[in-house]
Amino acid sequence: MRVALDAMGGDHAPRELVMGAVAAARELGVEVVLVGPTARIHDELQAAGGGSLPIRVLDAPEVIGMAEAPAMALRRKRQASILVAVEALRRGEADAVVSAGNTGAAMAAALLTLGRIEGIDRPAIAAVLPTLRGRAILVDVGANVDCRPKHLLQFAIMGSVYASRGLGIPQPRIGIMSNGVEETKGNELVIQAAELLRGSGVNFIGNVEGRDFFGGAADVVVCDGFVGNLLLKFGEGLALGIFTLLREELSRGLFVRLGVLLATPRLRALARRMDYTEHGGAPLLGVNGICIITHGSSKAKAIRNSIALAAESVRARMVDTIRADIERLSHPRPLVSPGGAPPVREAGGTAGKAELPLSQGTPADA
Repeated sequence: MRVALDAMGGDHAPRELVMGAVAAARELGVEVVLVGPTARIHDELQAAGGGSLPIRVLDAPEVIGMAEAPAMALRRKRQASILVAVEALRRGEADAVVSAGNTGAAMAAALLTLGRIEGIDRPAIAAVLPTLRGRAILVDVGANVDCRPKHLLQFAIMGSVYASRGLGIPQPRIGIMSNGVEETKGNELVIQAAELLRGSGVNFIGNVEGRDFFGGAADVVVCDGFVGNLLLKFGEGLALGIFTLLREELSRGLFVRLGVLLATPRLRALARRMDYTEHGGAPLLGVNGICIITHGSSKAKAIRNSIALAAESVRARMVDTIRADIERLSHPRPLVSPGGAPPVREAGGTAGKAELPLSQGTPADA
């Protein structure tokens, strides 16, 4: 298993990313391909004690910054680390790619280099978030700010596969984000997409309100990338705010501090459930290859877990299963549960390599 890591992407590159790669190679037994300027990456690798581990360096002298326009940057910087990493996946030198860099550049590089799975119009970013009932998938969280109803249907199919193969949920419950649970609620996009979902054969349970997502009302919730990114970042900010207020209140008074001391193990367990670094990154579903996009502020722990997610996604044959389920959807018989079809070849999808959909704008930074 070989995972290519864009070692120059993100706020803490390359040091924290190299440290995460070292942890992954040591603990997970995967081979990591660090993509970036050779001399600098080798120096960081030696400093992190990874010289004897199954890690190799692939030279990429250029970097796409977080604020750069993806399409222009990819045209100008043909040796950018994210592009070289995705090219390694296309050539078979890696089984998956992980990037904490410019989200739009990562998505565009994957779309242009690997192409879409046949039957998928728009790849989508799927985030796993904690809920009161465990975990749930929110898709899309930033790749497509404007969508059509059929795109949300495709997101539901891909999210269902991810929930089944990635989270081990046998019959994922699919919901659509709306401003009310009634079928008449929502804008035209939601109402029309819900109608498609009801007739698709997926396990569609109806509309899900924002307040019910974290209660675990569904295993997969679909929405356009604008709504999904807002919900994702609102959830991150709310969790941070609650923990900050809790820390302030629990530091007041001797008896309160004694109580905190007794409750420390449970508080730490709660913090782990809410910590995005525990869940790794978010897969870009719908392209012909495993691409994991992780938070720009990711440090070593999050990078290690993102590499783990990439390896798990390859082993689960995520691309094969999405391709098979999309094919079933195009036939008149009902869609069966994710993973029910015999596996097909991972590589060589017939969908052409797409041109970057500039009309949909720069994907939000997930």
